Amino acid sequence: MVTFKKVIGVFGLVACLSFGFTVFGQGIIRTGEGRNFYNNIFIPSNAETLYLSGSGARSMEDGSWGDMEQQTVDTFSRFQETLESQGWSLEDIVQVRAFAVSGSDGELDFDGFNRGYQQFFGTDENPMKPVRSFVEIAGLVVDGWLVEIEIRAARTPR
Repeated sequence: MVTFKKVIGVFGLVACLSFGFTVFGQGIIRTGEGRNFYNNIFIPSNAETLYLSGSGARSMEDGSWGDMEQQTVDTFSRFQETLESQGWSLEDIVQVRAFAVSGSDGELDFDGFNRGYQQFFGTDENPMKPVRSFVEIAGLVVDGWLVEIEIRAARTPR
């Protein structure tokens, strides 16, 4: 007689045999590739993770902050410096969350964000792309910031 426990047991065995390499393998799996990001990233349980909190641009010498593209480039450059100082790289970034506001013209410059972002992901130097969220919000804590970004990085032991 087939019982629920036997069905679940067989399903579990099939799942382990079918997905065991993915679950117990060494690598991070990225699927659903879009132009600027992946839709899915599987991080195995043996991976190390690093979270960098919301960060934005530095003001320029004249006190201005720059446009969306400049702020995006500045922010990811700072992330890159931080990651590399700790032995990580941009390739390890698996998730990006960006919170953005409209500029003084009342327009949200999503294209400017993408231009800056594309200098760091999906390039010859860094072919990896993270999963990504881009959210328009009413305001940011720092006057002049157009975007605040947080990242999550993951890597498997080397």
